[in-house]
Amino acid sequence: MGKKYKNPPIVEALCEFQFIPGQPWDITIPGLLYEKINSEFPVKQQQMGFGLSLHPKEGGLEQKVEMSQRMQFFRSDRSALVQVGPDLLTTNHLRPYRTWEAFKPLILDNLIKYQEISKPKGFKRIGLRYINKIEFEKGPIELTDYFNFYPFIPSGLPQMHETFQVRVEIPYQGGRDRLLLTLASMIPEKPEILSLMLDLDYIMAIPDRISIDQASDWIENAHSAVENAFEACITDKTRTLFEEVK
Repeated sequence: MGKKYKNPPIVEALCEFQFIPGQPWDITIPGLLYEKINSEFPVKQQQMGFGLSLHPKEGGLEQKVEMSQRMQFFRSDRSALVQVGPDLLTTNHLRPYRTWEAFKPLILDNLIKYQEISKPKGFKRIGLRYINKIEFEKGPIELTDYFNFYPFIPSGLPQMHETFQVRVEIPYQGGRDRLLLTLASMIPEKPEILSLMLDLDYIMAIPDRISIDQASDWIENAHSAVENAFEACITDKTRTLFEEVK
C-alpha cells in the first residue's frame, strides 16, 4: 500500500487497451457499449483526430496521415470517462481522483463489457498512466530540493534555466514492459504559479504477451511500479505540499 495524500497531485489517471481484433471492427460497438454503461456514463461526445502512421513498402517505410475517430462517454460531473474506438478502449479518471481501489474495478468492469461485445483475441498494447501537476509559488526553485529525477546541466553552462523536459524509458519484466518517465515544465494557469508535470506511463511494449484474463494482474503490477516510481522521484519536501495522511 502506497502513501496517501490529502492533496494528491494527480490531474488524470488512465488505462488504455489496444486490442488484437478477433473480428473486423464494427461501427455498432460504441453504441452497444454505451447501452451497458450509460447509467454511469450518460454524456456522449464524438472526438475526431489525426495521427501519423508508418507502413512498410518497397525501399523502406511510408508515412501516412490517418484520421481517427472515437466515442467518449462521460459521467454527469465529468470526473471520469470511457473512450472507445477501433480496437481501442480507454478509461480515464480526472480530478478528483479518489483511490486505486476505486479506479481499478472501473477499468476492469469496462474491459469485461467491451470484451463481451467485441471479443478481441488479445492485447496489442496496454498502458497505465498517471499525470501529476505539481505547483509552486512563482520564483526560482532548486529542483534538487523537490525531486530526485531532474535535468542535469554541466558545470560549464549557466545553472539557471526556464522551460525543460527530461524523459527516460526504463525496462521492466525482461523488456516486455516499460516505464516512460517524464518531468517537464508546464504553461501555468496563473502567472504567479510555477507548474511542473510528472508523467508516469507504464506500458506493455511487446504485443500479445499476456492474455485477456491476465489483465487484472498486469494492471495491479503496473500500478505498483508507477506508485514506487512516483515516490522515488520526489523528496520529503515535495510530500509536505501534498499533506501526507498517516
